[in-house]
Parts: sequence; C-alpha cells; structure tokens
Amino acid sequence: MATIPSHNLLLPNPTINQSAHSLSFKPQSTLLNFPARSSPAAVTRAVSRTDGASISSRLEPVEKYEITAAGDVRRRDREAKETKSLRDTWRKIQGEDDWAGLMDPMDPVLRSELIRYGEMAQACYDAFDFDPFSRYCGSCRFTRKKLFDSLGIFDSGYEAARYLYATSNINLPNFFSKSRWSKVWSKNANWMGYVAVSDDSEATRHRLGRRDIAIAWRGTVTQLEWIADLKDFLKPVSGNGFRCRDPAVKAESGFLDLYTDKDTSCNFSKFSAREQLLTEVKRLVERYGDEEGGDLSITVTGHSLGGALAVLSAYDVAEMGLNRTKNGKVVPVTVFTYSAPRVGNIRFKERMEELGVKVLRVVNKHDVVPKSPGLFLNEHAPHALKQLAGGLPWCYCHVGEKLALDHQNSPFLKPSVDISTAHNLEALLHLLDGYHGKGQRFVLSSGRDPALVNKASDFLKDHFMVPPYWRQDANKGMVRHTDGRWIQPDRIRAEDHHAPDIHHLLTQLHHPS
Repeated sequence: MATIPSHNLLLPNPTINQSAHSLSFKPQSTLLNFPARSSPAAVTRAVSRTDGASISSRLEPVEKYEITAAGDVRRRDREAKETKSLRDTWRKIQGEDDWAGLMDPMDPVLRSELIRYGEMAQACYDAFDFDPFSRYCGSCRFTRKKLFDSLGIFDSGYEAARYLYATSNINLPNFFSKSRWSKVWSKNANWMGYVAVSDDSEATRHRLGRRDIAIAWRGTVTQLEWIADLKDFLKPVSGNGFRCRDPAVKAESGFLDLYTDKDTSCNFSKFSAREQLLTEVKRLVERYGDEEGGDLSITVTGHSLGGALAVLSAYDVAEMGLNRTKNGKVVPVTVFTYSAPRVGNIRFKERMEELGVKVLRVVNKHDVVPKSPGLFLNEHAPHALKQLAGGLPWCYCHVGEKLALDHQNSPFLKPSVDISTAHNLEALLHLLDGYHGKGQRFVLSSGRDPALVNKASDFLKDHFMVPPYWRQDANKGMVRHTDGRWIQPDRIRAEDHHAPDIHHLLTQLHHPS
C-alpha cells in the first residue's frame, strides 16, 4: 500500500491528543532528513523524555533504562559530528576507502547519510499511487517540480530533474500496479523513480561539500511475490545494449528486461528506463561536471528490487563513461542499497570493481530478499564449487560491502520473524538509527520517530499503541469540485514527460564524438 509521510495530505487532525496513552505526531514532520532537523538537545529530548506523550514512557522498565541511560552514546555521536562534517569527509562517506573503519563502530556521519539516502528511496513509495481504484494507479502522485514540497520536504536541498518510467509489458506482474478502470493515465507504464540534483543554495553546498546527482529507484513495500516471477537466469549484459565487450559479465534477465525494455506506443515508456536515466545523467554531468570551484558526485539508491536497479544502473553509468567530464575528471559513483537482491555473477562484480563503482548494502539479517537469487550458488559457496559453477546461468554474487542489522536488537520491534516486515524499509532505517556497532547497545541517535515503522506494517510492539498501517490517504485522492461534485483531479503534467532533446542525447550516447 502507499506510504506517505505525515504532512498536509493526511486525514484531518494530524496531532493526536497528548495523554498517558497517546503519541504526538507533528503535522510538519518529514521523512527525508536532508538538513539537520534538530539541535542535539532536541534529539536528546525526543529519545529520552518520559512524559506521557513519548514512546519511551511505555517501555518496559529494562527497555526504558536502556534508553535513558544511553546519554553517553548520544553524546559521543554528537561530539564526533562536531569534530568532522560531511563537507570535509564526503569522499570517505561515499566509499573512497570502501568504508573501512566507518561501520564498526558506526560513524555518525555515515549513519546520517545512509538514513538520508534511504529516505530518498522511501520517497518513491510515499509518492507512488498504489490504489487500483485510481485512474492514476502506477503513477507518481505529484508533479516533478513539486515532488519534495508535496511530500512536506521544504528544505531538501534537491530538485527533481527527471522522472523515470518503465513498461509493464515484461514478466514481473506482481511488481507493477495497474488501475481497474478502463480510462487510465497509461495502460503499460509505471513510475519507477527520479533523478534529482542538489541545488545552488550556499547552505546545501556548504553542507554536502559538493554537488550531488541522486538517483532513486522504486522497489516493493511488503509484497514479495515478484521474487517468484524472476527467471533466475543470468544473461550477458551486452545483449541488452550495454557497452560491454565481455560476454562473461552477466546479470539477472528480469532486471535487465525491466531496465531496458520499452513500449513505443506509450508516451511514458517509449524510451526505456535505461535511456531515460543515461540521457539525464549525461545532461547533468555536462552541465555541472566541470563547475568552477566545486566537486560532483553520483549517488544511486533503492530498496528491494529498486536496489537491484540501483546497482545495474550505476554499473551502466560507469561502463558508458558518463561519470567522466569533458575535462577528463572522474566523478565518483556510489550505490546505497537497502534489502536488495543479488544482481549478477562474479564477473559482473569484478567489472564493477574495475570501474570503481562503490556499493554499500544495508540488510536485515532475517530478510530473505538479499539471499535471492542464487540461494545455493553464490559468493558464500566453496571456492572450488564457484570455479566449477562460475559459468552456469544461476551462479550469483553480491557486489560491494555489507552492513548487516538485526531487528531483534531493537526494543521497539516485535522479535518475531515475518517475511514482509523483515523486508520493510522504514524498519531498516529505524535499525540504522539505533545501530552503533557489533555487540553495542541499541540507542536511537536522532529524533526519527519509531512510529514511522508502522506506517505500512505491523512491526512495532503493541504496548506502544501505534496503529498498524496507519498511513491513509485523505478521501482516496478525491477532492470537491467548485460545483460541489467529488472528482479525481487531473494529475499528469507535460513537464513529467520526456525531455524534448532526448533523441539528440541518445544519438550522442550511441555515437560519441
């Protein structure tokens, strides 16, 4: 189901009465925490206060002690952030040294960035129309220029530069959402995500330390039936138009089809998701790559199947050489994935390393999706077996570094293992917020509301009294017209279609000078 942050699109009365049995939801709270949201003192209050309006007031005695006695942990994080900033360390945070020494103990700047990019991926869910009774099912709820503002994110520091679409005419029926009505925005397309770029404001440049091109791919919230749809069959990427001469570099065929297929009869998917992405990255790198006095980065993020597309598209960008400016400067390409499956074989992994693409995978150790495909033949198989089976079309290998989390370490979450909740992105971001290193106590480091976990799941412990699946869309998108009738307003805008110069950019990609 759709998941939108608590903002003006929610049902009336977003603030619940504060009592001994209630939580406080702020109407202007946001999911994307791009700038610092609160002072250290405010964060401490949000985590440790014990008045009737807080989650911690309903913790069991041991759990309450764990939080209220954790001031030293939060103080350590605060002091670490004060001694080094993102603008000074962004290259290391982007994986320059493969995150050596940053994950155990957990670097607070890296944690903050992992949550920030994870919330960029979450925005793809929050903006997506999952309602089969909407004629716009499968599209983005908001126009590109108002994407972040419509989500209640008024100070993101990013602007959505391009929307990405894919055709649903491939064998992944459980991934795509379609309307039940006959008159719809598109019969064969689904909104897949967006390309955004950090803005020109001094505050943004000062905070990030560079200009950032961010690519976010939509995945799946809780429905995991798409895994059964995978052909679980590796095929050479060169057969799908990639600029790779090595036939041994292979990726899962379903992911390749989703990324490269198109429907020329559809305004939104007449160009493949690959063509849409590459042309926009080319445009932005040409515009900002050699910007005077500034650096540029490319960061790709996605959850679940969106994580697979993030890995595949980051490889494609580097293989095409789009991360090189006209002056020959190499733009770092980094991938942050969340609960993502395996994408390719061991040669695919090696090629990504040769291209310098950095990948950091965040997973819940109880989630089954990161263990697929290649359940038996994968990077954990004995070396002799991998050598013997390396050429088989079902021998997979994960790429990059892994940060493994465990939801059973959180005092907020139910310890039971459920396939869908273990795969939930909001739960994973909650785990990131409380993770400080292997064997260390779970302590929330920011003011990120644990109630967000139940936005599209039933994962929080019952004594917190946060309703499961609490996110509801006001009137299912219906609005009252001036004549008094209730209607679904028009949503699609010309600005969300493909750029008018996409043909020219594609020609340059296929025939570089």
